[in-house]
Amino acid sequence: MEWSAESGAVRRHRIGGERRDGPAAAPQLEREAPAQEPLADACGCAARTRKRSAEGSGGASRGAGTGLSEARAALGLALYLLALRALVQLSLQQLVLRGTAGHHGEFDARRARDYLEHITSIGPRTTGSPENEILTVHYLLEQIKLIEVQSNSLHKISVNVQRPTGSFSIDFLGGFTSYYDNITNVAVKLEPRDGAQHAVLANCHFDSVANSPGASDDAVSCSVLLEVLRVLSASSEALHHAIIFLFNGAEENVLQASHGFITQHPWASLIRAFINLEAAGVGGKELVFQTGPENPWLVQAYVSAAKHPFASVVAQEVFQSGIIPSDTDFRIYRDFGNIPGIDLAFIENGYIYHTKYDTADRILTDSIQRAGDNILAVLKYLATSDMLAAASEYQHGNMVFFDVLGLFVIAYPYRVGLIINYMVITAVALYLGRKLLQPKHKSASYTKDFFCGLGITLISWFTSLVTVLIIAVFISLIGQSLSWYNHFYVSVCLYGTAAVTKIIFIHTLAKRFYYVNASDQYLGEVFFDVSLFVHCGFLTVLTYQGLCSAFISAIWVVFPLLTKLCVHKDFKRHGAGGKFIAFYLLGMFIPYLYALYLIWAVFEMFTPILGRSGSEIPPDVVLASILAGCTMTLSSYFINFIYLAKSTKRTMLTLTLVCTITFLLVCSGTFFPYSSNPASPKPKRVFLQHMTRTFHDLEGNVVKRDSGIWINAFDYTGMSHVTPHIPEINDTIRAHCEENAPLCGFPWYLPVHFLIRKNWYLPAPEVSPRDPAHFRLVSKEQTPWDSIKLTFEATGPSHMSFYVRTHKGSTLSQWSLGNGTPVTSKGGDYFVFYSHGLQASAWQFWIEVQVLEEQPEGMVTVAIAAHYFSGEDKRSSQLDALKEKFPDWTFPSAWVCTYNLFVF
Repeated sequence: MEWSAESGAVRRHRIGGERRDGPAAAPQLEREAPAQEPLADACGCAARTRKRSAEGSGGASRGAGTGLSEARAALGLALYLLALRALVQLSLQQLVLRGTAGHHGEFDARRARDYLEHITSIGPRTTGSPENEILTVHYLLEQIKLIEVQSNSLHKISVNVQRPTGSFSIDFLGGFTSYYDNITNVAVKLEPRDGAQHAVLANCHFDSVANSPGASDDAVSCSVLLEVLRVLSASSEALHHAIIFLFNGAEENVLQASHGFITQHPWASLIRAFINLEAAGVGGKELVFQTGPENPWLVQAYVSAAKHPFASVVAQEVFQSGIIPSDTDFRIYRDFGNIPGIDLAFIENGYIYHTKYDTADRILTDSIQRAGDNILAVLKYLATSDMLAAASEYQHGNMVFFDVLGLFVIAYPYRVGLIINYMVITAVALYLGRKLLQPKHKSASYTKDFFCGLGITLISWFTSLVTVLIIAVFISLIGQSLSWYNHFYVSVCLYGTAAVTKIIFIHTLAKRFYYVNASDQYLGEVFFDVSLFVHCGFLTVLTYQGLCSAFISAIWVVFPLLTKLCVHKDFKRHGAGGKFIAFYLLGMFIPYLYALYLIWAVFEMFTPILGRSGSEIPPDVVLASILAGCTMTLSSYFINFIYLAKSTKRTMLTLTLVCTITFLLVCSGTFFPYSSNPASPKPKRVFLQHMTRTFHDLEGNVVKRDSGIWINAFDYTGMSHVTPHIPEINDTIRAHCEENAPLCGFPWYLPVHFLIRKNWYLPAPEVSPRDPAHFRLVSKEQTPWDSIKLTFEATGPSHMSFYVRTHKGSTLSQWSLGNGTPVTSKGGDYFVFYSHGLQASAWQFWIEVQVLEEQPEGMVTVAIAAHYFSGEDKRSSQLDALKEKFPDWTFPSAWVCTYNLFVF
């Protein structure tokens, strides 16, 4: 009885609204309204409801009778989205838009590939190794000499090998300090014969991570720059400014070489702008994902010069938000050199980034060609630009920029974007205000239905998110995370269908039980307006936050609003017929196409990252949330089809069936996360460190000594998939945190301990490197300001990590590292990353401890870890034997290390 009473009340609000916004008979109903009002008043609510039923042929009943066919609507929308997805895929596969290059004065990808294959044939090139410091440097100098011999007399080439030493602090990975000694940079300056006062820098790095040939990261970029240097030096066109090509040898050591160059090299003072070439994947298109800061002329230079543009301010704002655990030399040149620049990176196929699979043969020649065409054109443009000499004068705000399917780039100043955004917001305010602010007797029904529709839409999105999160948490708890890692469409069939089903279900309930007598056309218009309002709300928030990415929301408002205005008359007269649907979908073409374009980029970047994001972040929860957000966006302007369709039962049943079957298959372990397929490997990353730990007390006595292979899996599944293959690696050997030792007493190479808390420690014999690390206290002295200064000296392999933990009553006031101010990492300990090239001197440094109260356990605990990444010391028989046991779908990166702890 209560429900019937409520339905009657709702129905009473439908008459006025339907007379205004009903189907084809609406004009006639509006004209008859004055004659009908007294009748309705005289007969009361029951008579009004009966009269509404009598008008069924022109109202709700007729709306239902002329509703969209469910099968046609669902199939049409699915085919529409698939067609747009196919267009996106086609644009991504189109790498080069013209014939093969190689003519005189043009970039030749075949030469660049030859450079690439020679560099990668050297093998892994870690800083401090002969492969990096001698063999690669020798090859680069040899090729540069050949280029110099063939150069045009208009140009002058200068070559300099720099071996800098320095230190700096960085807030990357929670914050730490870096120290480097005698690392290597190869710098080449190409300038006019008479010299130049200004220069543009082109940067790449030739070093690689341990155990990876580093073809994409970053040998291919150095190969591209070698070929660009050859083309420009042989050109008969004069340059106005110098171009400095920096081949840096210690980027993987957390950006050390670029810091050494920009803070110490005499050529650094000439640089007015830079281009940095990086990689987060293997091949494909190189994406401009950072520019500036606040130098819009650089974006304009790229837009004007690049032959195959691929750029997005969205990528810039996502990357600079810090949610991607990565960084590039861009940060160093920006923060320490105060120089504006452009950051480019390959982003496709990040599954094999930093693995043994990152080989030259996986990088398409077309990818090299398009990167070379772009870099050559942009460098030539900048080296002849008048703006470069006065770059500081053009520092005025940010730039909104985005490419259109890789064909061209749209770019305009952010201040212009603000004007556009405000105009769009005003247009929506006028459009909706005209409906919401009508006289009360006309707008009451619409206003109520609009805000109810808004509430229903938000509830549908919220419950959709909750539903997929519940599924994701359950999948994570039963140990089936990353089932989609090797089969991406499993995530779509599981989380995407669940999200869509819940949205359709909530709106179907609303249509069935709340909007009982409202016409289909009226409800279609209401929910279109609701979606428009939501996107306008996002536009307002993003604009208020000062984000350039607000242009996306502007696209999602402008084109739908224009579409609505164009099809409104036809919709009123003929309802949701074929003509209406065709024009409606055509009007939505641009926002939906661009949304799918961005969605591809999001998943291309984030899916591989979730396979190396540590043991603490449930990847299914992250991916389910992203998919739910994408579903909400894509469904927004299609919600009205739920109300225009006759039924949604078959659609919901089909989606529920797909979701249920996928869920059962995932729970049963049908989809294995990893793959060793040579054509498309998706390996599980595991770090193996054969280490010996020694703990000393305050008197210097050894209180604990152990040895073993410390095992870290870089994804959420830990070692659950490996244990069946290697039974000795199981939960009985889980590593335990040494509470009194910094970073739990383990030899972390980088301070990622907060991301990876699940470790395994397999007992093994002691390691005995031929070049053992030595650490000693040189001096301990009282300062005039009542602190204790401890001076240390350390020698050892090319990579070492130094950790500090102060005891209760003590604080670390200053040290000789970075800018002198100690920087803590996450957890409160101090982390110092150290590396050196060949023939480095002993590392001597000091720390100053302020003691507030004496403690019997001492004032500070320090530890030093030595990492052996190259040579014979890198290996041990036990490490090799364990590594051989790992299945072929894993990538175990292994090395030897030692850890020594001291108390002072």
